[in-house]
Amino acid sequence: MSLIHAEKLTKTYRAGDVDVPAVRGVDFAIEPASFVAFVGPSGSGKSTLLNMIGCLDSPSGGRLSVLDTDVATLDRHASAEFRGRHIGFIFQDFNLIPVLTAYENVEYPLIMVQNWTAAKRRERVMNLLHAVGMSDQADKRPDQLSGGQKQRVAVARALVADSKLVLADEPTANLDHDTARRILELMKKMRDELKTTFVFSTHDPKIMREAEVTFTLEDGRLAQNNSAAQHG
Repeated sequence: MSLIHAEKLTKTYRAGDVDVPAVRGVDFAIEPASFVAFVGPSGSGKSTLLNMIGCLDSPSGGRLSVLDTDVATLDRHASAEFRGRHIGFIFQDFNLIPVLTAYENVEYPLIMVQNWTAAKRRERVMNLLHAVGMSDQADKRPDQLSGGQKQRVAVARALVADSKLVLADEPTANLDHDTARRILELMKKMRDELKTTFVFSTHDPKIMREAEVTFTLEDGRLAQNNSAAQHG
């Protein structure tokens, strides 16, 4: 059973009196515990697709199933609850909360949507900070961390609620080459250990090389699907 399945999926935005198609009838499937990239030039529709998969935007037509849920049927409240329970996000600019420590940034999703005790939250957060090599930086705020350290915290935050799906929008764009490579290695390690699916929207050749499946988009259409040997 596919983790994500799209059939004739479309998204059209309204700009004044004009309809602007961003995604034009795409079909694809993404399997559990996979490393997948949507690639293509700016305006190709890859970020729009990521937003629909992440329930940040609703499809205009077609069908989109995520974790056996038809996400097009979810209202705003149900979409937020579904995101909180099942999906982690990693962003280009990290999106950490400046006034919170690394520990508090990772803990935040659990406080927002999960009915966990403080002791259980602490165990989960510290285990993930240790897994991403940031346990010794737990008390530092984002402005005291390097770009690579911020993204490590963001990876831990994306995984803290036991997400089976992590969506990453240009997660290496603000990192130097070596740091980006280490972050990718970390994400693949976490995928192997936790069986989490990572889906990227990216221009980065490093991510394209690491991806096991690459979907190439042009003008909102799926132009190409390159599948490497599937992860065992």
